[in-house]
Amino acid sequence: MLRRLPNRQRRGAILVLIAILLPVIALLAAFAIDVAWMQLVNTELRTATDAAARAGAKILSVSQDQNAARAAALDAASRNQVAGESMLLAASDVQFGRSTQPNPGSRFVFTETNVGLLNAIKVDGQRTQGSPGGPVNLFFARLVGRNFFEPAQTATSTVLDRDICLVIDRSGSMGLNIANPGGGNGQNCGPMAADTRFAALDAAIEVFLQELDLTFPNEQVALASYSNRFRRGCTGTNLDFQVADIRQELTQDFSLVRAEMTQFMTNGIGGRTAIGEGLRRGIEAITSPLARPFAIKTIVLMTDGRHNEGVEPAAIAADAAAQDIVVHTISFSRGADLTRMQAVADITGGQHFHADTAGDLADIFRQIARTLPVLLTE
Repeated sequence: MLRRLPNRQRRGAILVLIAILLPVIALLAAFAIDVAWMQLVNTELRTATDAAARAGAKILSVSQDQNAARAAALDAASRNQVAGESMLLAASDVQFGRSTQPNPGSRFVFTETNVGLLNAIKVDGQRTQGSPGGPVNLFFARLVGRNFFEPAQTATSTVLDRDICLVIDRSGSMGLNIANPGGGNGQNCGPMAADTRFAALDAAIEVFLQELDLTFPNEQVALASYSNRFRRGCTGTNLDFQVADIRQELTQDFSLVRAEMTQFMTNGIGGRTAIGEGLRRGIEAITSPLARPFAIKTIVLMTDGRHNEGVEPAAIAADAAAQDIVVHTISFSRGADLTRMQAVADITGGQHFHADTAGDLADIFRQIARTLPVLLTE
């Protein structure tokens, strides 16, 4: 027959077990606190390093001045807290060079260099014994002889500048009232009425340029237009359009683009719809000697109608794709040729957007402008 131990003896056994386990539990708790602390510091260090790389890349893109870019990187890092202290970088922690893709779709590869045009900055964020901020102290690991840890992060920011050409439809149907869902000839002589499709385009381009003013780096913008060979006498001026033309070469002075749009609003528009010829002029503008060697080349091609003059747009889109030019297409109004514009975008790896209203059109231009080509590539 088994005898039960007195309750007093059982309580004593539990106390012994607790006495044995308590140091283990305390050690595990201390270890968990230090692990959480290390994770937090690593996250803060990543944030500070990324911020430094982005800030330096912004200045590098605008000025190609390494001293100014390095100063911007160091300043951005210092504005971030790591382990309760401002992040400090040494000058040698910031390197400059070029990032390239060996093959389309592959990872960017950073090569440090001080020769030629630079498009990338690499920042080594360190809290080590040899760094300005020193290592990060631990709380409880010192009980087992570990007083600190030395986190390190690396960030490479590649500046992907954009050269953009807006290719706009100046055919007669762009003079129609926005509420008119079909095609036909609208107002040819200016000034353009505020409720016309072209006036909505003018407002949308203004939204686009304002968005670019808020971004970095500084984009270059060109403006091309198309209809067909069109002449018409108007009071105070004469319209005399080529099939397609470059109204403004690539520029960082957006007031020049605005001035060309004002000319259309003042003098008028007209003609048929030679979309392919307009795209051809857009390619010429974005591959001119003013184009920057590392810039992503983008064309925004819009129409409110159907192609009915000149070369097929898809054929010119193939030329754009062969030169790594992305063409985003915009169809405006229910009478526009959505299928053809979608095909042009697909050929070049771009996106097709459709707008039925002036508000839709402005939102599309805003969305395209906000697509920033600056990447953290490491």
